[in-house]
This record gives sequence, C-alpha cells and structure tokens, in this order.
Amino acid sequence: MNSPPETPSAAERPAITDAELLTAHINGDPHAFSEIVKRHRDRMWAVALRTLGDPDEAADAVQDAFVSAYRKAATFRGEAAVTTWLHRIVVNACLDRMRRKSVRPVADDELIEAAERETPLPDQTVEREVSMEVSAALKLLPSDQRAALVLVDMMGYSVEDAAQVLQVPSGTVKSRCARGRAKLAPILSHLRNRSDLNRVSSGKGAELRDG
Repeated sequence: MNSPPETPSAAERPAITDAELLTAHINGDPHAFSEIVKRHRDRMWAVALRTLGDPDEAADAVQDAFVSAYRKAATFRGEAAVTTWLHRIVVNACLDRMRRKSVRPVADDELIEAAERETPLPDQTVEREVSMEVSAALKLLPSDQRAALVLVDMMGYSVEDAAQVLQVPSGTVKSRCARGRAKLAPILSHLRNRSDLNRVSSGKGAELRDG
C-alpha cells in the first residue's frame, strides 16, 4: 500500500505571499522563514550597506535583523506589508549600530565591489556614481536624516513607503530629506554638475509589496 504524498511546506507551494509564509513560520513550518530570507536579503543588505557604509557592519546588521524577525514573528500584526516590517527592523538595527559606535569610512571601490557582488540593483549606475565623497558626507548627517535619505534618494522608495519603514509621518520624511540635502549641498558643491547632488543616488522604482 502506497503511503500518502507528503504535504508540501509553505515555501514549496506556488505563489504564496510573504504574509502566508510568516504565518506558516509561526505555525511551525521549518522552511517558511528561509524563503522569506531568500526573497528579501538582497534588498535588506542594500539598505544596510547604504545606511552604514561598511560591508561588515551591514552584514552584521542584516543578520541581527533577521534573527530579530525570526524570534518576533508572532508580534507581526499585519497592519503593514511584511516587507515594510522587515525594512523597519533592518533600519532600526542600523540605527542602533550607528548610535553605539562610529562606523569606519569605507573606500569607494570597496563599497561598490560589495554592492555589485551581493546586490544587483535596478539601476546599475548607482554603484558607479556613489563616490567616496558622498559616502563620507552622508556620515556627517544625523542618523534620522541619513536613514531618510538612504531610503528615498539612494534606494528609490517613495516618501510614503519610507514613512512606513521609519514609523514617522510623510511630512517628517520630507523634512528630514530636505534638511539632509541642504547640509550635503555645500559639502558636495564640486559635484554640482552631477545628477547625484539633488538626489544622492538615482535608485528608482523600489516598492514595498507583500509577496
């Protein structure tokens, strides 16, 4: 007598959403959270790398964030997309590291090499355009302004999506970006003829979607 076929895990079923995967993880599916990590690790890495400017620090922040998400999955209330929830955890992990220690400046070629190796972004000119001056200038901004600029100007998220990630009103994100750009402008005045003065980078089209 043939045994009944095994029920596939959530990660093996087609077209399953992030929210369904997270629910499956909470319910004990051993593969569901791995699928969430696979789907989102590249974007989480990109956010952490842009925010911290250091590949090692970024890797540690992403690891901390996913461990936190794994342990706190049951606290997800479904009021925002799983992607937004994950971004929030990663950004908070980065901000915690920025507050605890001064992240060493990273050479431009090292930053670009790490980004290209780990994270293919929609606009491949981003890695080429992010100069050492821009990376160093970002480090001079307060953490809240830097986080807002990274999400909106470097990763291409809408103000509304960035507001969800940072858990602040959209007007606050706009204000932080404006203040950050105003501080960067005189520092990067020699780049005035380049497109990355008004927008630190040209990342476009990033959206926070659930599955």
